[in-house]
Amino acid sequence: MASYATAALRGARGGGWDGLMDSVAGWAHSMAMDQPEAPDIQATLAGDSDAYERLVRRYQNEISQRMWRFTRDRGELEELVHDVFVEAYLSLKGFRGTGPFSHWLNRIATRVGYRFWKSQQRRARQEVPLQDWDGFAASEDGDIPAREAAELVHSLLAQLPPRDRMVLTLVYLEELSVAQAAERTGWSQTMVKVQAHRARKKLRALLEKAEELK
Repeated sequence: MASYATAALRGARGGGWDGLMDSVAGWAHSMAMDQPEAPDIQATLAGDSDAYERLVRRYQNEISQRMWRFTRDRGELEELVHDVFVEAYLSLKGFRGTGPFSHWLNRIATRVGYRFWKSQQRRARQEVPLQDWDGFAASEDGDIPAREAAELVHSLLAQLPPRDRMVLTLVYLEELSVAQAAERTGWSQTMVKVQAHRARKKLRALLEKAEELK
């Protein structure tokens, strides 16, 4: 896999490197002192690619697990993780340290995943038949492998529009509060509630359709 830091540095040098360097002093002054990543972030903004590689190593597993919500294809997963860290690098001067770095990084991951879903929606996709839900829904003892259950849920969500998939993933799969989901997506809390209500209705309709196909 190509170096995230190297790829990001090339992009930065190609468009406004001087401005990026000028922002370092102001950023360092505003950064909260309790940010454990502060030294590496400051060094990254000063042009140290090794410092950014350390940030990538620290958060790569977490971001990979998060992006697994958006795709089950290993190749696409690798590209999404790469996109998250490149976008984070190019946006790094905007991080002010008023909240945890991981929260800021996860908001970027959510945007990258949402864009991916929208691009997928524009392409012809092969949907998993709703009949495949029958084996899970009709299971009397509930003894179904966790991996298979996760794949079935992912397949059902894949049939919903990107905004619906997003809110259901955040609120129900990741178990975020409405406030946390609003922060992650940039939506208002009211919008999260409304979108979740609409998404649940659409998902229920899919399940009812599956029942009819039995």
